[in-house]
Amino acid sequence: MAKKKIALHLHPMEKTVTQAIDHRRSVRIFDPAVELDTQKVRQCIEKATLAPNSSNLQLWEFHHITSQSTVKKISAACFDQPAAKTAKQLLVVVTKKNAWPKRAKANIEFLKKAFGEKAPDEYSKKEKFALDYYKKLIPTLYTDFLGILGMIKYVAFQIIGLFKPVYRQVRQSDMRIVVHKSAALAAQNFMLGMAAIGYDTCPMEGSDTLRIKKILKLPRGTEINMVIGCGVRDKNGVYGPRYRIPFGETYFEH
Repeated sequence: MAKKKIALHLHPMEKTVTQAIDHRRSVRIFDPAVELDTQKVRQCIEKATLAPNSSNLQLWEFHHITSQSTVKKISAACFDQPAAKTAKQLLVVVTKKNAWPKRAKANIEFLKKAFGEKAPDEYSKKEKFALDYYKKLIPTLYTDFLGILGMIKYVAFQIIGLFKPVYRQVRQSDMRIVVHKSAALAAQNFMLGMAAIGYDTCPMEGSDTLRIKKILKLPRGTEINMVIGCGVRDKNGVYGPRYRIPFGETYFEH
């Protein structure tokens, strides 16, 4: 009972998943009088990393902006739109496609530890497949040279696809999309986590991403997925009722 009381004390207003989805809106103006608990925001970022992502490579970074001077710089790079200018904190979601060798190696080490100490010929068929996935398939998909290898792979896979189902998104432009999709899933985890504890967010695409990279001193090969304004909504922070295309126009059962 004591543990339950502590949990309730820590999260007295935490919403269910359905409630968090309903509560989440793209808040354009945040209440200037309400500060955020940085540790709680950090916890939401930690939960973001539990999002599903392609091949578990986790080719992302999360830059949590709490310094008000840096918030102002990034807000300017976001054209000082209200969701950035009034934000108490910001989260910059960054993709890092060229980190795939390091992340693949980390997965291999994790799998070997999970499988236990074994000689190479002692792995089961399933275990060997999992290891070969990161040793052979991932390098095949992510390695390229000036787009030439990607085009060769694309043509080869299209030919194979004439005879059997095959993965066709093998060009570097395709892999870039894959990485951004994974980052976006993590961003959604973050925003729902924030909504669950009564905090608000606004994902922004309108920004000078080159300037943001310079502000954060991000290396070459990284890309800005989105900037998320964080705060608690002002009474005028939501610009109107939520509108969605009728569900029947977008839902198809087969």
